[in-house]
Amino acid sequence: MDTKSKVRDVLVNLLKVKPDELKDDLTLQESIGVDSTEMVESVIALEKSFGVKLSPKEITKNSTVNDIANNIQSKLAK
Repeated sequence: MDTKSKVRDVLVNLLKVKPDELKDDLTLQESIGVDSTEMVESVIALEKSFGVKLSPKEITKNSTVNDIANNIQSKLAK
């Protein structure tokens, strides 16, 4: 599974949304209306799934799935 697919899978399962509701190029706020608590939960879930440390400033409700996947991919490449 590629990074973006895994990010989508984690967010869909955590936030209990349908896969087609989560748009790759829209912010999480625009796409599914996440709030700050959901974002903290998302950061924690993504850290556990990928084994990387993420700052809440790096991944915000204004991030897109593409942004998040690229951020994680860059950390995995180090």
